Amino acid sequence: RTCRRQLREQSPKAAHHEGMSSDDELTAEEGAEFQKSKDNILEDSRKIFEDVHADFCDIRKILLKFQEWKEKFPDSYCDAYISFCLPKLLNPLIRVQLLNWNPLEVGMIFQRNFTDVEEMPWFRAVEEFSDAKNLSES
Repeated sequence: RTCRRQLREQSPKAAHHEGMSSDDELTAEEGAEFQKSKDNILEDSRKIFEDVHADFCDIRKILLKFQEWKEKFPDSYCDAYISFCLPKLLNPLIRVQLLNWNPLEVGMIFQRNFTDVEEMPWFRAVEEFSDAKNLSES
């Protein structure tokens, strides 16, 4: 820490505010390496579901199938304990959508800005399914 302080004092262009830690700051090289690694992961994540039929990699379509099942065969739907199965079923799809989301900053998820989880398409789909579930039960 003393070494960094001395380097800051000797460097005329270093903008440092007293009390602010420089321990968490990344060097330009580390930042570029992190960004490259992050970009590679996001690129790979886009390929995860490319060989999956569209009906089974879209949360809205999956939930629609469950809603149809519930309406056509309510006894079977109830016996299958779907409320316990859905989180495990949707988990991989949601995780892929959350890869680039950072709750501490405005993130980009597949070229769209989302600042809040409630604004994300998967959340709205699950919320709509839950509301439909509550309406039909009442």
